[in-house]
Amino acid sequence: MPFPRDVQAKIDANRRNWDARTPIHVASRFYGIGTRDPLGWFAPFEWADLGELAGREVAHLQCHLGVETMAFAIKGARTTGLDFSANAVAEARRIAAEAGLPVEYVHADVHDAAAALGTGRFDVVYTGKGALCYLPDLRRWADVVLGLLKPGGLLYIAEFHPLLTSLGPSPAPGDTPDLLLRHDYLEGRGAIEHDGTHTYTDGPPLASDPVNYEWAHGLGEVVTSLVAAGFRVDRLTESELLPWPRWPRMVRTDSGWWALPDDEPRIPLLYGLRAIKEG
Repeated sequence: MPFPRDVQAKIDANRRNWDARTPIHVASRFYGIGTRDPLGWFAPFEWADLGELAGREVAHLQCHLGVETMAFAIKGARTTGLDFSANAVAEARRIAAEAGLPVEYVHADVHDAAAALGTGRFDVVYTGKGALCYLPDLRRWADVVLGLLKPGGLLYIAEFHPLLTSLGPSPAPGDTPDLLLRHDYLEGRGAIEHDGTHTYTDGPPLASDPVNYEWAHGLGEVVTSLVAAGFRVDRLTESELLPWPRWPRMVRTDSGWWALPDDEPRIPLLYGLRAIKEG
């Protein structure tokens, strides 16, 4: 069933925006293509939650350049990445080939993933770290993911916490050092339009298509959408860690990830959610 015309127009704008971001991200120090270990993109608790991956079928939805996708291949999984940006998929294929990793990448919108990848195929579906905010309808998406999984298969979401999103995922020019709420935590007021010439990485401004749209999704909405689709949520971890220093005063932890210093309030910046397809 197609989205309403105005919603589809926003999805199309996001696809063009990510096409424009891709060459900047490939060249950025942030992604460190060819130099940064793909395993380093994962919080310490993720591997324990995911369990043994060798020999399992893993799909990474909204995979962008595939820097995390490659980690599953390193772990011995039969790995497939999917993204709606043709430019990103082309680069992901090149990057994985140069790394000698057998990853399949598919160009498709996440809402068409069942048709693009096949139903009942995967042991694990992974997504997150800036993916859910581009989904206008979480329940529809949850139904798609459920269809991708084998009975007993698991969905794992490692996503920026909606509190972080409310604070703003990256600092704005002239930001004070205070943690100030800037955006909605809760869903329900439609897409938020962003018009920025620079992305979250280092590098030059976008050459075109700077407008993108994000939808707020509170944790309650995420869990309720999954349960309504037929998942059993069996683990939810809220973490103070981030893979990059959102604020200059953040400190690097023993894991290599970043956290606010000890004299700051402890707040969740990332969460990991595991859900099982019953049956």
